[in-house]
Amino acid sequence: MTGSLKGRLFVILVLSTGLVWAFATGWIYFSTRAEVERVLDARLTEAARMVSSLVDNQEIDVTVASLDAVAIPPRQHNAYERQISCQIWSLSGSLLGRSDGAPETRMSDASEGFSERDINGRTWRVYAVRNEAAGVQVLVGDNLDIRARLVRDVVKGLILPMLLVISALGVLLWIGVGRGMRPLDRLANGLAHREAGDLQPIPSDGAASEIRPVVTALNGLFSRVHETRERERHFLAYAAHELRTPLAGLKTQAEISLRTDREDVRRTALTQIVAAVERTSRLVRQLLDTAGAEAAGGERSGTRAELGRIVREVADEQAGRAAARGIGIALMPPADDADPAVDEILAGLAVRNLVENAINHSPDGGLVTVRWDASRLEVVDAGDGMKEEEIGRAAERFFRGANRTSVGSGLGLTIVELCARRMDAELVLANLAPRGFSAMLRFGGRNLEPERKP
Repeated sequence: MTGSLKGRLFVILVLSTGLVWAFATGWIYFSTRAEVERVLDARLTEAARMVSSLVDNQEIDVTVASLDAVAIPPRQHNAYERQISCQIWSLSGSLLGRSDGAPETRMSDASEGFSERDINGRTWRVYAVRNEAAGVQVLVGDNLDIRARLVRDVVKGLILPMLLVISALGVLLWIGVGRGMRPLDRLANGLAHREAGDLQPIPSDGAASEIRPVVTALNGLFSRVHETRERERHFLAYAAHELRTPLAGLKTQAEISLRTDREDVRRTALTQIVAAVERTSRLVRQLLDTAGAEAAGGERSGTRAELGRIVREVADEQAGRAAARGIGIALMPPADDADPAVDEILAGLAVRNLVENAINHSPDGGLVTVRWDASRLEVVDAGDGMKEEEIGRAAERFFRGANRTSVGSGLGLTIVELCARRMDAELVLANLAPRGFSAMLRFGGRNLEPERKP
């Protein structure tokens, strides 16, 4: 039962109620016993003084052998009627009288006040009054067993109803908890019967305040899942479209190469095939990079490296492609020789795509400049840049703009934007005068750890 929320709540309520009742019973027991002791002690004191007063007024004849000498017809007594017993002793030590049921043994050796004494296995609490004028000592006491029985009867009168009430309360609590959990049951049933593709928000109107945060969280989850599915759908559609074009070109050029007998036509077709393969290979790699960057969510790889080392590795990797077109790559490290430490995987993806884009959009014989420091990474090319109205859409998937190249696929800046968000950075794009284009990662500082070289 405790495996369910309903069972746990029921057990907690029953145990809490029982514990409170047990504490209340204990408190009543001790307070009742103290009050009974106080009241009965006061009654003993009053009875002893009253008997002493009767002796003074000679309303009790202490010359008779015993108080039991008075003719009292026998009768049946209840449990509490014979509680008080009285003895009258002379100051010389002889028993002058005792009440019905009082022991024949002296109940107390104290001259005055309260005392306790065991007589025949029973404990008596006695109050003694010494009457010098009458020459007697009055002892009035009661059996402590009767006092204990009185307290037990009081507590028993509480425990028995408590057991019955807890049983009835348990039934009521189970019913009440079940009714209280109905909104959660309705929510669970509604989710269980939903279609897999139904991502409509759950109505929160009229929902209990305890259920509303769960409904809000689920609606937020549905919204994120819906956005992710839409992105994936568009991504797959665009990817299929982009892959279809180079694959169709590959097939066409391969057929031309197979059917022609002219060496120049065959060479041209093979050159086109190589270009198409290169473009397709780059597109596939970028698709995988995009999927990897998105799958990372808000997490980072945890491996950190100097930004300068990453830039130099990418520059060495792209040097062959750049040299084939006569393009130079100029690296401008920070003046203070301090390289920030960044996420190695995310920064590597961002730098590689920025440098590739710069090479693709630079004219033959141009120059690509890469500069970095603790606050930024900037890659500048010597190309024609973008139209101002296109810069806001540059990071959209498969958006290539008016000044597109035959090699690009429109995913480079998308990957850079994804990596920038994961690194708490900002991608800033701008045209340069008189020509050229700047792509800058502006770091927020939280993801950087300056490292100075020795």
